[in-house]
Amino acid sequence: MLVGYARTSTLEQVAGLEAQREALKAVGCERLYEEQTSSVGVREALKAAMDYVREGDTLIVTKLDRLARSVRHLGEIVDALEAKKVGLRVLDLGLDTGNATGKLMLNVLGAVAQFEREMMLERQREGIAKAKAEGKYKGRRPTAKSKACDVRALLADGLTKREVAQRLCISERSIFRMIKEKESQF
Repeated sequence: MLVGYARTSTLEQVAGLEAQREALKAVGCERLYEEQTSSVGVREALKAAMDYVREGDTLIVTKLDRLARSVRHLGEIVDALEAKKVGLRVLDLGLDTGNATGKLMLNVLGAVAQFEREMMLERQREGIAKAKAEGKYKGRRPTAKSKACDVRALLADGLTKREVAQRLCISERSIFRMIKEKESQF
């Protein structure tokens, strides 16, 4: 059985998910698992797909980066699939782990993909450092500090720090930080 897995990082990437879905259906996937979550987040659909596949099945993805976040993670997935005697196909690379060449290419391409990701992150860090040096990068605007008056009012009304955090959708840690900053002003 051909089993497809599709993933996008954010909910806004509806077109990307739809394109993956269509490509997987076009190659004959009888069952599809899809999700919209970061590659580093919890990936329930991937877990479900991995649990579902049986000996002789093939797990199909449109791109390697939709499946694994690193060479190590890719290795873990491939090992788990091999233990179940399940193949892996990556459509955009024409890659199939059903043969030795496919397995070799998967490892090489996985290493290249990880290298590219690390280079992208390095360029991003350099860009942020340059923007900071030029005074153009301010970072994310603090959200909890803008609620400091509400925090103080709710605490004065007798609510616990946890209740205040839940009501204002901020972390308890932020509340403790605000209290500490207020105390240090005196």
